[in-house]
Amino acid sequence: MHHIIIRGIEGEKIFQTNADRDDFLHRLGVTLSESATSCYAWALIPNHVHRVLRTGTVPIATVLSQLLTGYALTYNRRHRRHCHLFGNWYKSTQVMRENTE
Repeated sequence: MHHIIIRGIEGEKIFQTNADRDDFLHRLGVTLSESATSCYAWALIPNHVHRVLRTGTVPIATVLSQLLTGYALTYNRRHRRHCHLFGNWYKSTQVMRENTE
C-alpha cells in the first residue's frame, strides 16, 4: 500500500473547475481498473491530491505516469496552458497495515 501525494507545480491549482475534478476521477477509475490497483482513500484539494493505493498487476510508477500524463494534457488543453502541471510528479510513502486479529 502506498500513500501518494501529487502537487501542482509551485503550489498552483491542479483543479480549477468541477470538469477538472470529474476528468481526474474518471481517469483514475479507468486507470485503477485496467491495472487492478485498489484505491482505499482519496482527497482532491485544489493544488494537490492524496490517495492510498494498493499495487495491482502494474507498477505504481506506471499507473501514475499514465494517469498524470493524460490528465495534464487534457487540463492544459482545457485551460489553454503550455507548461508543466505537476511539481516533481508525485511522492509515495509505503503504508503498513495494522494486524487487527
